[in-house]
Amino acid sequence: MEAGPGAPVEGVPGLDRLPAGPALLVGRRAELAALRAAAARPAEGRSPVLVLAGRPGSGRTTLAARFAVTVAPDFPDGVLFARLSAPDGGRVPPARTARRLLEQLGADGVGVPLPGAVEDGRDEPACVALREALAGRKVLLVLDDVRDAGQVWPLLADEPGCLVLATTAGPLTGIEDIDPVILGGLDRQASGELLGDLVGGTRISCDPVGGADLAEACASRPAALRLMAGWLRSNPELAVTDAARELARAVREADGKAAGPGTGTGPGPGPGTVAGAGTGTEQVAGQVPRKGPAAGVKDGPAKEAPAEDAPAEGKDGRRPADGARAGRGRRPAAKAGKQTADGGGKPVAAGGPPTVGTATVGTPAAGPKAGPPTDPAAWVKPGPGPAEPVPVPDNDPLIGAFTLLYGTLPPAQARLLRALTLAPAQTADLRTASALVGCPAPEAATMLAALAERELLGEEAPAADGTPRYRVPGRLYPRLVRLREREDRPAEIELARARLLERLVRLTEAARALLDPAGGAGPEPLPGPLRLRSADQARQWLLGERDVLLGAVADAIGQGDLDGSAGRLVTALLRSLPLTGAAAPADLYQLHELVLTVAERHGKPRRAAAALLNLGDLQAAAGSWEQAAGHYRAALEHARSADDEPLCARALEGAAGCHRALGDAVRAADWYGRALGLRQSMGDHAAEARLLARVAEAHTAQRRFDEAEREYRASLSVLRRLGDERGQQAVGAALAELRERLDAGW
Repeated sequence: MEAGPGAPVEGVPGLDRLPAGPALLVGRRAELAALRAAAARPAEGRSPVLVLAGRPGSGRTTLAARFAVTVAPDFPDGVLFARLSAPDGGRVPPARTARRLLEQLGADGVGVPLPGAVEDGRDEPACVALREALAGRKVLLVLDDVRDAGQVWPLLADEPGCLVLATTAGPLTGIEDIDPVILGGLDRQASGELLGDLVGGTRISCDPVGGADLAEACASRPAALRLMAGWLRSNPELAVTDAARELARAVREADGKAAGPGTGTGPGPGPGTVAGAGTGTEQVAGQVPRKGPAAGVKDGPAKEAPAEDAPAEGKDGRRPADGARAGRGRRPAAKAGKQTADGGGKPVAAGGPPTVGTATVGTPAAGPKAGPPTDPAAWVKPGPGPAEPVPVPDNDPLIGAFTLLYGTLPPAQARLLRALTLAPAQTADLRTASALVGCPAPEAATMLAALAERELLGEEAPAADGTPRYRVPGRLYPRLVRLREREDRPAEIELARARLLERLVRLTEAARALLDPAGGAGPEPLPGPLRLRSADQARQWLLGERDVLLGAVADAIGQGDLDGSAGRLVTALLRSLPLTGAAAPADLYQLHELVLTVAERHGKPRRAAAALLNLGDLQAAAGSWEQAAGHYRAALEHARSADDEPLCARALEGAAGCHRALGDAVRAADWYGRALGLRQSMGDHAAEARLLARVAEAHTAQRRFDEAEREYRASLSVLRRLGDERGQQAVGAALAELRERLDAGW
């Protein structure tokens, strides 16, 4: 038994970003040894990639965190961590992952993602910036819950000193030279140690046969074992053999429901058979068939039924509400080859007798090995699109164990657990949890800790002020959503979401008031445990909870029933995030897109025009002139329908600037001229002087020097009337330069 991934390693930045995980880790010595051996292989060209694959509940994230701690001293430039899937199955595009990893490195923000742009390519600005930032560094990148190779390969730098560790539930095919370590169940000794430690007392040591039966019923998978240990702690009068019997009954009942008409899950193992136990082989969930001997672990089910409620991958529409566009990465077929070792590290011959607790490590095929490809395009071969989330079937022992443990929860804890599926990214602390269920913050903190102690929530890295944070495990999310839909009334769900949004609005406004006391009074003070107490804490909270805040807005606007609260949160974020000094243009872009969605939904052309102007400004600042011009033209249409002349003039001038930057002087002069006419009719003399000078510049570019001189003189005249001496100097210098060039025969 070893210390878990919380063990500190001095001098290596970033280890605090890793998930806290269980306090103790048992077994997995063979798998750790396989990962260390793979990491020690000489690397050339790009960063080497290690893959840790296993079914949901196999403990792959915990093992990845433990491995990161053990090898962290070899990567003095730090450890980076990112999740590439949400608990609801949503796929995180590589561009967003790259931006978050850049922030962890302390690198500057990168360009704005363009509407409709493919975020999976290696040429995406954030991915390019990440690869450049990793050059010359020794960094460990831990990428958790990867769905497909298209999420990984754009992040791979031409830096062999870095190492990428990716965990996945399905096959991660598509990147050259990947030899996955595949997790099966724990061996018998490790399963007994885990149960004995978690259940406590002598219940396991006095009934080793019952403990072995329970481990077999759980397919020896750590998550199911931990849940059943929690169930035993909740039922101290029951024997261990009763736990195995109850789990088998729960699995049979779930199997019968899954096989019933209209469920859509299909049949599972026959009556009396525990899914995942005693079948002799186990694939990684979703593994595609391979030629030759199958690579896998010898203790899991040979097949699984699809989930009843497979989560949707994003929402249709012109702009996805959650900001995550469907990826278009490609994945080729996997390489064959394997090597197995038992739980103690002893090699086992391929095709030997079935064993429990084996690690499967792919090895390159025999024969001379070609050198690493120098062309990045050769690292990924053509293949199918992004993979679907790997479901946990209803007849899986993990679901059976969860069902038993859920039945022992006090009603308040069960309600909170269901409500946490409404939290953005299914991540919560006492601030968000207390809002969801409408209880005092200390009570919410107590319930969160109790649910984490029962292994029903995962512990995340704490917030900037030390507040504990928790996350709904992805393996339990679909079942919790079904329970919520069955047990909670729609009105209660909507009220919980509204309370959460209003809580986030108050927190964001409170942070803004601390960062900018001169910007106006903040909201009414929150209760003590919820309060932000300093400007530094407010800044750290905004940055640390940014994804949660953006996710809350996107979820609310995507559902369309709480636009009022969502709009207030968007306004608060647009006022607060720039005060942190680290507001990413991509985040501001997403917020303005959400404003546009709400404005168009409610028929508010003036607000839609303002949002489009802000989007155009962000695109122009990123040098995307054609896209910016499109936003300005769309803003002009909305401004005209609202009969708003200032917005029309602003859109005309923005479009003219784009044509000027693109070298189209004729169109620039035309659009500047139209903006000038509007400003003159409005009596805006300062803008009139500025636009006269812009028109003169456009005429000069067309070699229409007489018209250019006339416009410069008109601009000077307006500036004199305004008494703007600085403006007169600038325009006078431009006019003098024009005359000098004309005198030189230009």
